[in-house]
Amino acid sequence: MDVVERIKAIVTGHPIVLFMKGTPEYPMCGFSARAVQALQVAGASFHAINVLEEPQIRASLPQYSNWPTFPQLFIQGELMGGCDIIEDLHKAGELKRMAEDVSGNAP
Repeated sequence: MDVVERIKAIVTGHPIVLFMKGTPEYPMCGFSARAVQALQVAGASFHAINVLEEPQIRASLPQYSNWPTFPQLFIQGELMGGCDIIEDLHKAGELKRMAEDVSGNAP
């Protein structure tokens, strides 16, 4: 499986995916840490990929998503954006709603 197929399989195989530097437990950059914090506070269950341990994904994801930086959040296979957008969605209450929608726990 080539790297683009692998990326596609990851983003379609999990409802919420965060491509980040480090892990949720040990983020390796401030932007990744802020993204994880927003997702956790929103109650989102997400799959994380550490791009520092996946150099092929790190090199190819920006072309796949047309987004140049990390972290990158995908929900239901669709790119939401990076740290600032994740935080904006969280502040607006949308991140929590989206997480509830994909988990089937909508009120």
